[in-house]
Amino acid sequence: MQKMITILGPTASGKTPLAVAVAARIGGEIISADSRQVYRRMDIGTGKDLGDYCCVVDGTTVDIPRHLIDICEPGTKYNLFQYQQDFFEVYNNIIGRGKTPILCGGTGLYIEAVLKGYKLSPVPQNQSLRDRLEGKSLDELTQMLVGLKAQNGSAMHNTTDVDSVQRAIRAIEIETYNKEHPMPLRELPPVDSLIIGVSIDRDLRREKITRRLQARLDEGMIDEVRGLLAEGIPAEDLIYYGLEYKYLTEYVIGRLSYDEMFRQLEIAIHQFAKRQMTWFRGMERRGFTIHWIDASLPMEEKVAEIVNLSS
Repeated sequence: MQKMITILGPTASGKTPLAVAVAARIGGEIISADSRQVYRRMDIGTGKDLGDYCCVVDGTTVDIPRHLIDICEPGTKYNLFQYQQDFFEVYNNIIGRGKTPILCGGTGLYIEAVLKGYKLSPVPQNQSLRDRLEGKSLDELTQMLVGLKAQNGSAMHNTTDVDSVQRAIRAIEIETYNKEHPMPLRELPPVDSLIIGVSIDRDLRREKITRRLQARLDEGMIDEVRGLLAEGIPAEDLIYYGLEYKYLTEYVIGRLSYDEMFRQLEIAIHQFAKRQMTWFRGMERRGFTIHWIDASLPMEEKVAEIVNLSS
């Protein structure tokens, strides 16, 4: 059986082009580990960069197979439980065809859950709880969530990515359900994987984030959000997805000025990248071995190092 390769790193570290180059070299297929790229028509804001999946091999343009991108409709609430089911279906299919799966993304919770083999039960909505939480601030909800996690001894739900009231309420809903319905985690077989971390200098990362944000705004990210709203997707549903969709939606509906939107979003993305690195360092403390590769190295050197590590 071909061992999986996992390529992780913070936003703007160049994970996807690296995964594509490795896939082209070894005949692999990419499984996305991004909690927002699952949504169709949410392309610019989630940074799908679908053109990156095309590369030239021996003079021929090759489209690298990719999975778990564009698999559900905007407005739905995709979650970790669904991701685990979808991941293992795709993973087993790729392995069954004799190909190498390459897990690539920045959602540490998704990556860790499938590598460890945790299996969670789906948590239903609790409308009475939601009604009780209505009107509370994000700070109040965050404090409630911290308290619940302490009571549950929970490590599987990532509070560091709670950047909207809706996300906080959903996290509280999950923790409340787990408290009221205690059940040991059922384990799926852990996935054996070589884990590669893309390390990027903090100042360079900040520079790339700002430059990429401006480029995506120039590419039509605001129009993308306007189009989703025009489809009838509620503004609060888009805000739930956080980061670009949170701040751009608030700009489009008039809650923020353009300058406020840009400044707040830029800060939020920088903070998100920092939280991603905190999660990955936490994975190392929890027993994962991550082989860090300098993002600034030439692509061929990075690919050669990964191929050497995987052989």
